[in-house]
Amino acid sequence: MAEQPWRIRPVLPVTKGLGAVAVLVLVFAFGRRDPVQWVLAGAVAAGLLGWALRDLLAPVRLAADPQGVTVVEGFARRRWLSWAEIERVRVDRRERLGLATALLEVDADEALYLFSMHDLGADPHEVLVTLEEFRAQWQSSAQDSADTGR
Repeated sequence: MAEQPWRIRPVLPVTKGLGAVAVLVLVFAFGRRDPVQWVLAGAVAAGLLGWALRDLLAPVRLAADPQGVTVVEGFARRRWLSWAEIERVRVDRRERLGLATALLEVDADEALYLFSMHDLGADPHEVLVTLEEFRAQWQSSAQDSADTGR
């Protein structure tokens, strides 16, 4: 199987950018003379724009193949993990106040990588199934190479 990437949906950075503009427009419309509102609005707009920039610089949050996975670490840095380094992959599902959330967890060494449906652009349960297939391929090839080495 070839590498399978999971990326954010393109609408997310656009929405974050529009949110930054909306904050500034609201302050201009209702708080023209208050410098504190301008500072707060500027900070919120800068945060939203930085968040949108991250989405543009690193749209692929997770990629996998039979050798391992590549995850986004920090702002936009990528880290490759072999399947041997990954201790566990699972979906954590929780319900609070009538809302259900599901996060894909990739537990590797000292790090825990969490991916939401918005990060992956897909249901975390479906991504988990694909990751388990890749891991099974890796285990099968490792077993085959061990058997031929005897």
